[in-house]
Amino acid sequence: MSEQPTTPEVHRLKANSVGVVGVVFMAVATAAPITAMTGNLPIAVGAGNGTGAPAGYLFATLVLTVFSVGYVAMARRITAAGAFYGYISHGLGRVAGLASGLLAVLAYIVFEASIVGVFAYFARTTVLDQLGVDVPWIVYAAGMLAVTAVLAYFDINLTAKALGVMLVAEIAVLFAVATAVLVQGGGPDGIPLEPVNPKNAFTGTSAGLGLFFAFWSWVGFESTAMYGEESRDPKRVIPRATLVSVVGVGLFYIYVSWMTIAGNGLTGAVRVSQSASPLDLFFDPAHGFIGAWAVDTFQWLLITGSFACGMAFHQCAARYLYAIGREGLLHRALGRTHPAHGSPYIASYVQSVIAVVLVAAFWLAGLDPYVHLYTLLAILGTMAILIVQTLCSFAVIGYFRRNHPEDRHWFKTLLAPLLGGVGMSAVVVLLVVNMDTAAGAAADSLFFKAIPWIVGLVFFGGIGLGWYLKAHRPLRYEVIGRVVLEDAAERTEEALT
Repeated sequence: MSEQPTTPEVHRLKANSVGVVGVVFMAVATAAPITAMTGNLPIAVGAGNGTGAPAGYLFATLVLTVFSVGYVAMARRITAAGAFYGYISHGLGRVAGLASGLLAVLAYIVFEASIVGVFAYFARTTVLDQLGVDVPWIVYAAGMLAVTAVLAYFDINLTAKALGVMLVAEIAVLFAVATAVLVQGGGPDGIPLEPVNPKNAFTGTSAGLGLFFAFWSWVGFESTAMYGEESRDPKRVIPRATLVSVVGVGLFYIYVSWMTIAGNGLTGAVRVSQSASPLDLFFDPAHGFIGAWAVDTFQWLLITGSFACGMAFHQCAARYLYAIGREGLLHRALGRTHPAHGSPYIASYVQSVIAVVLVAAFWLAGLDPYVHLYTLLAILGTMAILIVQTLCSFAVIGYFRRNHPEDRHWFKTLLAPLLGGVGMSAVVVLLVVNMDTAAGAAADSLFFKAIPWIVGLVFFGGIGLGWYLKAHRPLRYEVIGRVVLEDAAERTEEALT
């Protein structure tokens, strides 16, 4: 028997901390339904596929469901906190896995700071409007960063419970307004069917822009796999949580966007979305079909919803840093877990410091928390994570071509991931084509122009690092993406010789 490199002894995350519901809460919180709806739907209606935006969400639901088929197949075989990092490493090789892992780290690191920006914006405007107190946005940002750091120190179950409360509240208000519109027969045009006609997803001023914002609304759903090591029975929990997150969120987006347009009327929805107060697309139906109190509640839930989103992204970033750190590719201290809580507390500390530095840099530069901090970092993170999702689809094909012949299936492990990869590639193109419009007023900034270069530098830097390790540090190279949950560890033919 030939000697094989062994994976290092690692600190494990706390097992059996969350079930299906907890994982779903974590994943849906990163998608942030209330933030996704209020931030993306007005742009889609006003400048994208118009009143066909709900059909755009329908199309995105179908594409992402197909993508999830292959993703779920991998989740049933590989359980690792690094998710994409581990999947691509096993499917496309260690070099591609490392490059993708670093891109995923970049994405989730900047996502938290991005959401801190939109949280601070909503908090400042709501407190000013309703209480008449004007507090600098950086104060709210600092408060969110501090609370998130404290919660992330403890067992993931604590965060899941906190997210659950906030998530249920934001979904409830969106659902209540939409249902009030439906029950009362809609607005000036009743309940029109045009918004959900599939062909209208590809119409409007810029169908590509509308479709991109539809896909953008799901960013974070794939985080389900990161909690495999901490979930109960991950081979069952993660696949179920992923499909529930994709399909459930999709149906919810379709319903809410459809009823929101119905409540405003077809012409009214476009007019309001193009106005100086695009949030009135939601506030007007809330006021008209429920009452003024619903608008006030809606504004406060924008704050809690964005907070939940940022906290979920913090957990994602910490787990990626932990996954790469425990393999010695970054500092090994990142791979430590708390002796009592089982949390990746060192990686969490590091993520908090990075988020503080990013937020402080934008503040010191005198930039706006919404126009610049939120928008620019969200575009950077989205470009990075979409590329990783695309590679993950093709990794599924590569993995099952070489492993587990008993699981090979013409649709689940070949056609679905192929279609998912092509679909995700198209979304990347949509982002590149519509970047200027998505960035809005921030499109003139130097940081915006640097976004593709940052993504390219990280990705190709990861490839270069992978080649270097292969040539000069072979034992460390062999470990890339190979630290997985012990009771689900992969046994390749090579390792058994």
